[in-house]
Amino acid sequence: MLTEISNTELDALVERDRVHKRVYTDPAIFDLEMERLWGRAWVFVGHESQVPKSGDYFSTSIGTQGVIMTRDKSNNINVLFNRCSHKGAQLVGDDAGHVAQFRCPYHGYVFETDGILAHIPQEAGYQGSDFCKGKKESNIRQVPRMQIYRGFVFASLTADGDELETWLGPTISSFDNILDRSPLGEIEICGGRLRYLHDANWKILLENVSDNMHAPVTHQSAYQPARMVGENFKPEDKPLEIEMLERFGSSYEVADSANYITSRYGHCYADGAITSGSSHDEKSKYVSGLIEVHGLKKTREILNMSRQNTIIYPSIAFKSTMQTIRVYRPLAVDKTIQETWTYKLKGAPEELFEDSIRYNQLVFSPSSIAAHDDYEAYHRIQHGLQTQGLEWVSQHRNLDEDISNSDGTRKSSGTSEMTFRNEFQAWQEYMLDERV
Repeated sequence: MLTEISNTELDALVERDRVHKRVYTDPAIFDLEMERLWGRAWVFVGHESQVPKSGDYFSTSIGTQGVIMTRDKSNNINVLFNRCSHKGAQLVGDDAGHVAQFRCPYHGYVFETDGILAHIPQEAGYQGSDFCKGKKESNIRQVPRMQIYRGFVFASLTADGDELETWLGPTISSFDNILDRSPLGEIEICGGRLRYLHDANWKILLENVSDNMHAPVTHQSAYQPARMVGENFKPEDKPLEIEMLERFGSSYEVADSANYITSRYGHCYADGAITSGSSHDEKSKYVSGLIEVHGLKKTREILNMSRQNTIIYPSIAFKSTMQTIRVYRPLAVDKTIQETWTYKLKGAPEELFEDSIRYNQLVFSPSSIAAHDDYEAYHRIQHGLQTQGLEWVSQHRNLDEDISNSDGTRKSSGTSEMTFRNEFQAWQEYMLDERV
C-alpha cells in the first residue's frame, strides 16, 4: 500500500522558484510518481523500426511496469504487459528478438504476438473454469492506450486523457524535423542500446539535458585535453571527435544563444546551438537529395532548425542534429537507467550515421570520455540532497524573465532554469489532478 501523502503536502513541495529535496529522495513520492505521473503520461516505448517483421518484439518498461512492443501476424503494433496471464512470470527478458508465439518459460502457456492465449498445457484441467481460450481475461493484457506518431510509439497506462498529438503540442515539430531530415521521410533505429545505470533520481538526469550551465564545469576533463590535442591540427584536418569534445567548453554566451521553448506537460526544446558535425554543405550529396525532395527554401528551413535537445517529459530526450535518442527508465527513487539509441536517416549517406555512432560512443556510452562526468555529478546531487543541509533546491535563475508566445509556449535564454520550473509545473499537474 502506498504511503498516504495528501495533495496539500505534495503541493507544498513545489514553489515558483524552488522545490523541496523530498521530490528526489522520498521513496513514497517515487511510488506515487509511478502511479500518477508515469501511470498517466504518454510514455515513449520505441520506434516501429525496432519491430520491422511480424513476430518481432522489443522489451522495455513504462515507469516500473515491464512491457513488450510487438508486431503481430496482421502487421499491427501492440504494447503488452510482460506477464503471463497464468502464474505471472515474465514472458521475455530485457531484450529484443523474434518469435512465432510467446511461450511462458515457467509452465509453457502459449500466446500469439498480439497477446491472445493460443495453448494451455493439460487444457482439460481447466474445464468449467474461467481460464480458457477465447476469454479476454486469459489473454496477455494490452496497455490501455497506444498511439503512433510517424513511427514513434507511445503508450499510456490510463485509458483517459488527451490524444498523443494534442499532448505533444508544439514539440511535435521536433519529430517532424527528424523525419524531414531523411530524403525518404523515414528513420530506422539501428544497433543495440548504450545502457548506463545511475544511482540518482530520474528527474536529476532529465533536468541535466537542458542544463546549459553545467558543461563548462562538469566536463572540463573532456574538453580541456581535446583543446590541447586539437592545437596540433589544422582546422580542416581536425578529427571530428576532437571537435565534438571541444564544444563542451563553449562559453556561457554560446549556451545562452540556444534559446529554450517550453510547453505544457513539461516538454521543451532548444534552438540555436549547432552540435558539432551537424552542419552540411549545400553542394553535398546529402543536401542535394533533400533539395530534390523539398526544394532549396524548405531544405534550408529543415537544416536550420537546430534542435540541440528536445525533451518529451518524462521519458525521452533527443538530438535531431546527431540522430540520438535518450530513454529514461526509473527503477527506484535513487536508481535510473539511461539508454541511448542511434537512428539512421533513410536515404541519407552512410557517413551521417557513422558520425552519430561515433558521437554516441564518445559521449553517452558507459566507457565514454564524458558520461562518467555526469555520472559523478548525478551521484553527488543524489547523496548531497540526503544530508541535513538546506531543505530546498534552487530554481531561481532568470526567474520571471521568460517571454510568453502566442501559441502558449514560453521562451527563455539557454542558461535559464525555466525548463526545470516548467517540468515541475507538469509534475504538480500530474501529481495533484487525477484528470491529467
